[in-house]
Amino acid sequence: MTTQNLPDTRAAATPTTATTVIAARPQRTLLDRSMAVWSALVFLFLFAPILVIIVYSFNTGRLLVAWDGFGFDAFQTMLSKPAIRDAVWVSIRTGLISAIFATFIGTLAGVAMARRPGKWVAWFAFLLILVTVTPEIVDAVALLPWLVFLGQDAGLAVFNDGIVRLVIGHSLFSIAVVSYIVRSRLVGLDENLEEASADLYAPPLPTFRKVTLPLVMPAVLAGGLLAFTLSLDNTVVSAFIQVSGSTPWPVYVLSAVRSGLRPEIAAVSTVMLLLTLGALALVAWVLKRSGDSATQIAKTMGGG
Repeated sequence: MTTQNLPDTRAAATPTTATTVIAARPQRTLLDRSMAVWSALVFLFLFAPILVIIVYSFNTGRLLVAWDGFGFDAFQTMLSKPAIRDAVWVSIRTGLISAIFATFIGTLAGVAMARRPGKWVAWFAFLLILVTVTPEIVDAVALLPWLVFLGQDAGLAVFNDGIVRLVIGHSLFSIAVVSYIVRSRLVGLDENLEEASADLYAPPLPTFRKVTLPLVMPAVLAGGLLAFTLSLDNTVVSAFIQVSGSTPWPVYVLSAVRSGLRPEIAAVSTVMLLLTLGALALVAWVLKRSGDSATQIAKTMGGG
């Protein structure tokens, strides 16, 4: 009899629980909706030109700004023009060489800053920051007479080569970027494995090759790919130091503006954009495979 008179607490608690859950859900205010719309408009404003250039790369007209119809004529023209092929090949070759060079130097610099602390690290980091914040036009103006002096006055003919000049100019900024990425990766890793290798009387070089380098390999690959994409986008320095016969793609586009942009320019720009996005996606994939979170990937790619 007593059991029958007990109240049904489960049924009574259900509405209260449901009310609590509903009340716990954050309600979107008018300000939140306004900020979401504003953010969407900002992203649309930033990426709309890229979408336009992709669409107009399929234009069959003679000029880029005059839409005539949909087709693949621009891509066929891109493949048939030697000047365009040469410019793209110069950019890709320069990007690969400068990425290798910047990755090698930047990796050594990043490892040294992370594993050999001292007063020199602050000064060296200041120099790297100075390289990254210096306007490109200043770097270009400084590099041009220096390379001319080395190539002509000093008699070092190697500095008269267009690819060598471009690699030097592109590597200055890329070395700093790779150094930041490798250092930020290595600072967050424990030194126990390296210390254990030293305790087992392993020489420094095998320790670096078999222990340290595998630990920072994701950052090394990410830095190399970023260095490649930065080289593809380098315009100001390239315009100053390039020589005849080694005109990179950005400089070719600038010269083509004088005679009017044609759809094949948009076609090559679309291909280069896809190449850059593919390199960045590969960077994110490499870091994701190494166990980094989305926040860590963004931080590493930003050199933070």
